[in-house]
Amino acid sequence: MEGSTQDNVISALKEKYEDQILHMDTPYNFLTISLKKEKIVEIIQYLYNHPDTKLQYLTTLCGIHYPELNQIAVMYQLHNLATNTRVRLKIFLSAENPVTPTITPIFSGANWLERETYDFYGVNFVGHPNLKRILNVEDMIIFPLRKEYPLEDQRREDKNDTMFGR
Repeated sequence: MEGSTQDNVISALKEKYEDQILHMDTPYNFLTISLKKEKIVEIIQYLYNHPDTKLQYLTTLCGIHYPELNQIAVMYQLHNLATNTRVRLKIFLSAENPVTPTITPIFSGANWLERETYDFYGVNFVGHPNLKRILNVEDMIIFPLRKEYPLEDQRREDKNDTMFGR
């Protein structure tokens, strides 16, 4: 088979990692696959090398906080530039201790994306060559994009909530 399509990605994953798939969906025609976290690096490497997928470009990597589940997802978007096939992979980590291996050996560009995800969500990418804050100050003790922090100072008295539809 030449090239890559969403069906090729699904077939390739089911061929070797069907037991790792938690959920598949295609919101807005964008294949999204939730996976067990334990083999994520192995799966990404497999999709990179597989002749029917060749997902060799990392479009983005970010965190998503799900406070109602007490989890942080790490979302990887991979792309086959030749066939314009994209896939979104998600793994879910405990919000108390979000830890997953780095993918910098596969994609060197993941370096800054993983640092940003660490900086804002607290995800520890084990094996990362330089995991430290990238935008916030080093001594910051919180991870500001987690939804557990209020968006504004609740003690403010100088604003009129009716102006904001409250």
